[in-house]
Amino acid sequence: MKYKRILLKLSGEALMGEKNYGIDPTRLQQYADEIKKVKDMGVEIAIVIGGGNIFRGVQAEKSGIDRVQGDYMGMLATLINAMALQSALEQNGMYTRLMSGIKIESVCEPFIRRRAIRHLEKGRIVIFGAGIGNPYFTTDSTAALRAIEVESDVVLKGTRVDGVYTADPEKDSSATKYNTISFSEVYEKNLSVMDMTAFTLCQENNLPIIVFDMNKAGNLSKLVLGDEIGTLITA
Repeated sequence: MKYKRILLKLSGEALMGEKNYGIDPTRLQQYADEIKKVKDMGVEIAIVIGGGNIFRGVQAEKSGIDRVQGDYMGMLATLINAMALQSALEQNGMYTRLMSGIKIESVCEPFIRRRAIRHLEKGRIVIFGAGIGNPYFTTDSTAALRAIEVESDVVLKGTRVDGVYTADPEKDSSATKYNTISFSEVYEKNLSVMDMTAFTLCQENNLPIIVFDMNKAGNLSKLVLGDEIGTLITA
């Protein structure tokens, strides 16, 4: 097994499945099944999930909502997704803890680094909700920061495409995929992987990122075992 402790970053939009909004129960169950396979292998799992299927803070200003207020609304959207994922995981027999960047004691614990690490050591899946608790930071930044804090071996960014391409493969049929690429090359080529804050955090802390297709069954398990799935970004 190549990775003992992982930080899995999931997009909120991916939870929509075939819907235009909200949470698709089929997709939610699919993710729970994939995560359980990895959990049963003995991997320690932390998860950050976005909220774009419900509300995106960066879009709030267009509707006249203050950016800071919009970002907090987006954080609450991530908590809704995190609670849904927590429920799905527990229904599949896994032990979980939901930790939040915003204090909402009725449904989740506040984020405390040492407690998060202890949960992972005890075999619990830790889901980080509500971002880092501050506006102007994305869930990509949350994933990078939490991964560093809990000493993850890698950030696995699950998307709907199977890696990093020279251009958007959904718009450019001639786009080619990178199997591996360095942090500096991503900068130089101006490729879209994560927001710059998240990306810089990973680079400065030598934390590898793998971008892969989370919707293809078995990909997550293969990655943990060391198979070359998606695109590996490293120093």
